[in-house]
Amino acid sequence: MSSAVVPGSYDAVVFAGGGCRCFWQAGFWSEAGPALAPAPRLVGAVSAGAAFACAIFAGRVERVVDDFGRRVASNPRNAYLANALRREPVFPHERLYRSTILANLDDDALARLHAGPDIRISVGRAPAWSGDRAGYLLGVLAFLLEQRTRDRVHAAWGRRLGFGSDVISVRDCSSPAELAELILHSSCTPPLTPLYRRGSRAVLDGGVYDHVPVETVAHARSALVLLTRRHPEAWLPRVEGRTYVQPSEPVPVAKWDYTNAELVRRTFDLGRFDGERFARRLLRSDAA
Repeated sequence: MSSAVVPGSYDAVVFAGGGCRCFWQAGFWSEAGPALAPAPRLVGAVSAGAAFACAIFAGRVERVVDDFGRRVASNPRNAYLANALRREPVFPHERLYRSTILANLDDDALARLHAGPDIRISVGRAPAWSGDRAGYLLGVLAFLLEQRTRDRVHAAWGRRLGFGSDVISVRDCSSPAELAELILHSSCTPPLTPLYRRGSRAVLDGGVYDHVPVETVAHARSALVLLTRRHPEAWLPRVEGRTYVQPSEPVPVAKWDYTNAELVRRTFDLGRFDGERFARRLLRSDAA
């Protein structure tokens, strides 16, 4: 399930991206989180991992799982090609994603997030010399190149092509709507979402820079890193003070499958199973 477990508490936790695979993180934390004391003071997150980090530390995990499950249960397809003729969105993902966030991150949730650990969200930034279209095409190229070199946990091609990352704290968001925009910007993956802008610049999914955003908590003494895809154990980085955990088996739901509530729940339950095992190992280590 993981690289070598570091007994005791963690200064930070990192939520990787992964779309619907991130339901595994929610299940994992629901079981493992209570065993980590004191709670982490820093949280780094990207893309859908940012949505789940906010749901977790706002105390809204079960609500989000149930709410999203109801929405996708009534969505039979991941693409509606006929909508193109009506100049309507072909993909339902942005609508379902946004509505789930706004339905569950209200003023009370935002207040809890402001009072909790500092959640830092990564947003991808295209090279300064590129325009919107060139930046988007470079992002697609970086993604495709990463798919051809999958023998590593951290992305590299986005950086090689000149992408950067803006890291924004949830504490800087003054309203649930502003927080929703930040999460969506961190998850920007056209054509499944619009090409968003922050200020005068287009943004892309923060995963184009690194879908496992450990640099958001670079100064933490120790960090627990929650992946969403299973890798061979030999691929997991060995870094002092950092513990990588991953699903014990391939997660049931696909990254962008917004049609199957049963697979969403099974992914969450797999996370709970893995989180419970992780918590037991921590408790045994503490008792030794």
